Parts: sequence; structure tokens; C-alpha cells
Amino acid sequence: MALTDFERYLLYDTSMQLWQQSFLTNALFYGGSVGQSLRTLALGEQPVRTLTNPYDEAITGTLRADARATLQNSKNVTEAAAMVGIAETSTASIKTMLEDMKELVEGLTSNPTAAQEEEYDSLRDNILAAVSNTDYNGMYLLDGTKWGTDQIDSNGNVYIQAYKNGGFDVNFHDVEALDFSALDSSHLGNAAGRTAELAAIDSRLSSITTIDDMYTDRQSDLEFQAARLESQAELLAQAAEARRQTPTVSVEDLLLNLLLRESGSLVDSTG
Repeated sequence: MALTDFERYLLYDTSMQLWQQSFLTNALFYGGSVGQSLRTLALGEQPVRTLTNPYDEAITGTLRADARATLQNSKNVTEAAAMVGIAETSTASIKTMLEDMKELVEGLTSNPTAAQEEEYDSLRDNILAAVSNTDYNGMYLLDGTKWGTDQIDSNGNVYIQAYKNGGFDVNFHDVEALDFSALDSSHLGNAAGRTAELAAIDSRLSSITTIDDMYTDRQSDLEFQAARLESQAELLAQAAEARRQTPTVSVEDLLLNLLLRESGSLVDSTG
């Protein structure tokens, strides 16, 4: 059967492509330098090269150790900020519930209804639950009756390793000592009782507001300190790289890292 023009063209084109591939293979991979390089890479004995420069490792050892320690201290302070943040969230919630209790009492012009008494006692019970259950990895932050452990001492202090040779205490307040259980709807049955109960709420509200403000400021301070320590760790790591005879990071990367500390990391580092 005779071939059509298209079929003859297809055979010719295919044979030309095969010939070109064969020519390139012979020229480049058998007799050329490319093939020699590939064979040497795959089959030849590779030179032994040390992965690290012992001299560089020696002269940068202290700097690298200090960088790692400082970075760990930054993480410790960040964890302290998280602990204080959890305590602050609970005290803010307690403050809101006390304000709701105060509003309920101030709105009474006569004896409370059963629903009002239930709402009042429910708010108090929620406060007690917040005090008792606020914890960080099993360490209770607001209930002084649960202090005196390896993590938090009997005065509410938690030690934070934050410096090369030391640290500081983060102090938590014994909110349980404010005795929220003394607040009770049974005191609202007459005007004198409501006045006394309102005074008791105001006293506790003032205390919890002060504590909450201190936690807010302390959390902000700790977050700032953690960021400073992280920056110090980066500078120490870069100083170690700069001292190497055989840098593992280019000068351009060092400069870029310094810029990123101030400007953020949305940079095309491939360019």
C-alpha cells in the first residue's frame, strides 16, 4: 500500500529528530567535555572536603553559644508574657462580671426577684470558677491556695531565666484572697443589705481593676523585652558569621538580615 504525503513527511521528520538526538548524544556525552564531566561526577572518586572549618568553629564558638542562649532567653520571656496574658484575660473577665453584679444591685428598688437572685449568684459562681481554673500548663495563676510548687512559689513568684547569668521573677496576685464567695444574693433583701453589698462589690472591683491594669502593663513590657532579646540573638549570630574565615552567609545576606530586623521580611531574597 502506497504511503500518503503526510505519512512520508511524518516518517522523515521522526527520522531527522532521532538522527539529531543521536548526533548530540555522541558529540556531547561520549566525546565531549559534558559527558566527561558527568562520568567523573557519577563514577569518579570524589575529593574529601570538610563540611566545617575547625578554625572558624573555634573562634566563633562563644558567640554562637551566646546567640543560642540569648534566643532561648527570648523564648522564656515570651512564655512569661503569655502567662501574664492569660492572667490578664481572666481578671478582665472578672472585672466585667463584677460590673454586671454592681449594675444589677444598683437597679434594685425593692427586694430582688428569684430570677435576679439567680443571675446575681450565677455571676459570682462564674467569678469563683475563673479564679480557681485560670492556669498555664497546670500552674494556677490567680488562686493562692494552689501555690507553693516547683513552678510558682507561695508568694506567687515565677522565676524566668532571661539573662546569661540570671533572670527575674514574674509576680502573680492572689485574687482568691478577695473572697468573692462572700457576695451573695441573700444580702439583697433590704436597703441596708443592698448598700453593704454594693460597697463590697465596689471594693473588689477597685482591687481587680488595679490588678488587671498591672497585668496589661506587665505583658506589654515582657513582649518588648522578648523582642529586644531576639534582636540581640540575631546580632550575635551575625557577628559570629562575620568572624569566619569561610563565611556560611554572604555579606549581602548579612546586610539583608540587618535590614529585615527593622523593615519586616516581605523581601524577594531570590533577586
